[in-house]
Amino acid sequence: MEENFLSLDDILLSQERLPVRTECVFPRLGFLEKSSDSQDIPEGTKMELPLWLSKGLYEKKRKVLSVELPKVYKEGWRTVFTADPNVVDLHKMGPYYYGLGSQMLHFDSPENPDIAKTLLQ
Repeated sequence: MEENFLSLDDILLSQERLPVRTECVFPRLGFLEKSSDSQDIPEGTKMELPLWLSKGLYEKKRKVLSVELPKVYKEGWRTVFTADPNVVDLHKMGPYYYGLGSQMLHFDSPENPDIAKTLLQ
């Protein structure tokens, strides 16, 4: 799915927050983590970052951060979709369920084939 920077839906999609874990120290960025008083973000910190920032910092070769799956894309929710997809309210889970799901495929995850299959069903 191509991004259109003039589309309001794509702009709002890029603001969706993803759970991430830092794989190195982020010096002088402690203000991004509201629960910490430290000036730096230490390695291993779990936090939420917007999609645009997560995509910008994510690199496969040099591990700066690892992106975790949001709960609606995990295996438990995928089994709910296969059981009865007519009952599930996707807008309640997030107005950009399909767009965010397709963007999640850019991150290296062993569950990507299953997520792609669920999005296509």
